Parts: sequence; C-alpha cells; structure tokens
Amino acid sequence: MYTISTLFIMLILALPAFAIDGNALLKEVDRNLNPESFESYRKLINIEPDGRKKEFVLFTVKKGKDKVAALFISPASEEGRSTLRLDENMWLYIPNVGKPIRITSLQSVVGGVFNNSDILRLDYVEEYNVEKMEEAGKEHLLHLKAKTNSVAYDRLKMWVNKDTLLPTKIESLTEASMLIKTLYFKDVKDYGGGITRPSVVETDSPLYKGYKSVMIFAKIKEKKFKDEVFTLTFMPNLDSLR
Repeated sequence: MYTISTLFIMLILALPAFAIDGNALLKEVDRNLNPESFESYRKLINIEPDGRKKEFVLFTVKKGKDKVAALFISPASEEGRSTLRLDENMWLYIPNVGKPIRITSLQSVVGGVFNNSDILRLDYVEEYNVEKMEEAGKEHLLHLKAKTNSVAYDRLKMWVNKDTLLPTKIESLTEASMLIKTLYFKDVKDYGGGITRPSVVETDSPLYKGYKSVMIFAKIKEKKFKDEVFTLTFMPNLDSLR
C-alpha cells in the first residue's frame, strides 16, 4: 500500500511538464520585467488616428504581489492625481474631490488603449496560470488562463525570448479567444541594479482602429516601502516618496 507522501510524489511526476515548467518560466519573466518591490518613472503617450498625441508622466511604486500606486506628475491638468491598486481593487484620488473613488480594471485613467489593469499591473503569475507552452523558434509561446473572473483579460498569449526570458509580444483575449489588444515589448535597456528589460511597450487594438498607446520607462529602481504607502489615506501624499 502506498503512503500519502508517495502518492503525492507520483501525482506530481504524472503532471504534464508544462504545468510546472510553464508557471516557473512565467515567474521568471515577472522578475526579469521588474523587481518584486520598486519605484519607476514612465511616460504614457496616446496617439490618435490623425496623429494628435496626449502625454502623461507617472511616478509608480509597487510592493510585493498585490500593491501598486501611481502619481501623475504631468500634464499640469492631472498633477496630483493618484491611483492605488490592492489586489483587484482600484481607486483614483483627485485633489479637491474629497475622497478616493473606485475604478475598474477595464476603465482607463488616461484614456487611450491602455486600461487600468495595464497601468497598475501586478505580476502575471499572480493573475494567470500557464495552460500550455509551445516552442516558436527563438521564443516560448505561453498560453495563459486567468485564475479568476475579476481579471481584465480571460486569456493571454505571451511570446517570450528564450535567451533573455523577456516578453516580446502579448495578445489579450476574451474567453472566446477574440483579440482585445496586442502589447509589443521593444528596446531592451539596462537600468542598473541588475534590471534589464524592454524600455518601450506599445499597444493597439482592433476595437480602436487607428489608435495606439505607448509606455516608455525612464527609470526603474528596486526599493522597499512600508505598507502604509499603499492605503487610501496615503494617496494624497505619494509625492513625498520622490
């Protein structure tokens, strides 16, 4: 008769290889993109079909698996606004309004093709499981399925460079595999401190023909924060961290 521990080992060995290796690879991709806790400066650019642009500069801080906050530095009309994400819960603080208001992952505080889930991104491995992994020449192709219904995109297809273990392209899909948007990761840059990642993320969508949004990372630095930074009461004070 087999012991419980022996049966457990047999069960693990019987699992398809991608059930273990795929999720381990996804965790590695997350760490290559960002430290677990960090601060960053980035510019978001929304480009309309006629070429007009609107730009935003954000200071962002993240702690652990489920805490992200961002502060608008420019334009002047947005200065002082801040956003907070705790797991799947999100808020927007607007100076002089009084208190933070709830927002959703599919809305966008900047307009354009990036939504709040893209702007306040958690680690991919926190929101998705790898259902299947394929080889695509110099890349791994990961098929991801959302762990819960509250995630912005039900499925992702992620192409990962085999040498750098960084994503090159991500397709965001509905449960019925309809394409919502595509993210393109470009211009890998060394930010120091062991952080080397794409400095530019572009996105377009068949739902917004002719529109494009671009995210440019100017600085990323590993940094630790107290939990109080990621609270509703601290949202008006994010600028004190800069």
